[in-house]
Order: sequence, then C-alpha cells, then structure tokens
Amino acid sequence: MKKIDEYVRSIDNFPQEGIIFRDVTSVLQDADGLHLAIDLMQNSIQDLDFDVIVGPESRGFIFGVPIAYNLHKPFVPVRKKGKLPCDTIEREYQLEYGTAIIEMHRDAILPGQKVVIVDDLIATGGTTEAIIQLIEEVGGEVVGICFLMELEGLKGREKLKGYRVESVIRYEGN
Repeated sequence: MKKIDEYVRSIDNFPQEGIIFRDVTSVLQDADGLHLAIDLMQNSIQDLDFDVIVGPESRGFIFGVPIAYNLHKPFVPVRKKGKLPCDTIEREYQLEYGTAIIEMHRDAILPGQKVVIVDDLIATGGTTEAIIQLIEEVGGEVVGICFLMELEGLKGREKLKGYRVESVIRYEGN
C-alpha cells in the first residue's frame, strides 16, 4: 500500500501562479487512500477522551462522520450561514479575499462536553478558530483538532495555540 501523501495530487500554479494546490479529491477517489486517511486521522486522536466530533462543511463532514461512526460518537455539523434549520449561533471569520459566516445549532453541544474538531486541511486557521469560538460559546471544551493536511507556511497552527493540533500530512510551503 502507498503512503498517504502519495494519494494527494499536487497541482502547480493553482489557483494562482506560485501556489501548489494539494487536492484532497484524489484521496477520496481511491478506496485505499480514503481508508488510509480515515484510519490515520482516527489513530491521531485515539488517546483523547471526548464526547463529540465537530466538522465544518463540507470536507469536515467527509472525514468527521466516518471517524464519529467508528468511535460511536455523535457528529455536529458546522455550516455556512442559512443552512441549518434550528436556533443557531454564528461567527464571522476572515477569508483571503473577504469574510464568511459559519453557524452551528445552539443546542448541538452541551456545556462541559469534550469536543474534537475534524477537517481536511489547515491553512491560515481562520475557519477552525471560528469553530472553536462557537464551541466555547455554548460551554464545550475543545480537547483536540485533527486535519488530514497542514500547509505549515501559512502558520495556521499559531491561531490554535493552546489546543492540541494533529495533522497527518505536513507540507512546508503554502
């Protein structure tokens, strides 16, 4: 079997000149790659004591739900504004060219519940920082954050200081 980073397709000069885009779809499209990604991510949090997995739309769903299923934990979706039907809380966060708003159901996490956040990629860390704020607003405790890939050059980990951050694949650049 190949190593997990061999399943990731790298595309030069996308979306702009000088950027190497790390394409997660090539992992998803290969049964062995997907299986390996889920296993490695799950293994990176196996020693944590937690109650709930939270994942952002959409790739956080792809990786978070199978891990939640395997560990018999509930899964809480974080979505773009206007996509959740019940009472929500929201956070605005910075994008490369503007801002975005994410939401979570207000009653999705109970006070005192221990939470692991799962997503495909950490770049600048802005989305994850906003998710942490949502979780803590309702009284949850973030005990771990797990990514398949990390773009170390964008220094997203710095926004998550004080939290345990795991990434299966680390790329030095951005």
